[in-house]
Amino acid sequence: MNSPLLSLPGAVAGDGIDAAVAAHYGSLYGEQRELARGEGFVDLSHRDVLAVAGPDRLTWLHSLTTQHLEGIEPGVWVNALVLSPQGHIEHAFAGVDDGETFRAHTEPGRGAALIDFLDRMRFMMRVEVSDLTSELAVCWRPSAVVEEAAQRPSRDPGRYDLVPRDQLSKYAEAAGPAAGLWAFEALRIERGEPRFGIDTDERTIPNEVGLLPGQEWSAVHLDKGCYRGQETVARVHNLGRPPRRLTLLHLDGSENRLPAVGTDVVEPSAGRTVGRVGSSGRHHELGPIALALVKRNTGADLQLEVEGLPATQELVVDPEVGLHLRR
Repeated sequence: MNSPLLSLPGAVAGDGIDAAVAAHYGSLYGEQRELARGEGFVDLSHRDVLAVAGPDRLTWLHSLTTQHLEGIEPGVWVNALVLSPQGHIEHAFAGVDDGETFRAHTEPGRGAALIDFLDRMRFMMRVEVSDLTSELAVCWRPSAVVEEAAQRPSRDPGRYDLVPRDQLSKYAEAAGPAAGLWAFEALRIERGEPRFGIDTDERTIPNEVGLLPGQEWSAVHLDKGCYRGQETVARVHNLGRPPRRLTLLHLDGSENRLPAVGTDVVEPSAGRTVGRVGSSGRHHELGPIALALVKRNTGADLQLEVEGLPATQELVVDPEVGLHLRR
């Protein structure tokens, strides 16, 4: 369903899975600067929303996901994953509990599969899973910029709001100015936060994309009971060297184009493909940037190439992550 905020002055719709919300409202860089200053909001109402109610909800979700959810305080947002038995990311969501119900949102079009998985895992647990996409909309606001973070405020992952869908226009009036998805994505890419299904593929494990503790958007708790896929996460964390690593690419800006999701990343000196591009965007200070998954043994100081565009790397995930545990 298209967002009513597409009727705001200057709104230009996104494309692909983001077509239902505004890509921008006429000023891509101006909107980024507003968010970096801690002002405004972003319409993410195309994301799918679900709820888990019932007295067993947190214990049950704790057992199924990578996150520590038992005893979570009401109002605290968390990120969580559902993994395959081999440790590959199958579902990703952000959620919050209010003391009675856990509400979460996930990528557009991914909610039905997540709800189906949860329904199949209920067994005798006292839980009820429901789709709230038609009732609640997701919005994002940057946290207030505090003095110690002022040097790089766009590193702040911000906070989500779940807004009654029929009150979205009133929310926009109070929370404005509105910033488009392109501004939001550029700042997300700059801080190295991966987006499920775009910066990940069917083989991605959490260790490869910086989702272990240490980042504000961490989705894995390392000191909790067993869950599906835990053995892979623990082994790679303890022994180090995930097969791939997420890197931030600074792209040559001499041509006015960005690579598509899935574009090959090439090491030109060796003439070999070393990875794939995920998200890309135009940053108000850094220029064109992208996130890419590359082979772990790709030198971090190597200049790479994407569709003929030179690209330098900025580390997001250390290729030797985990090795410090053996020192």
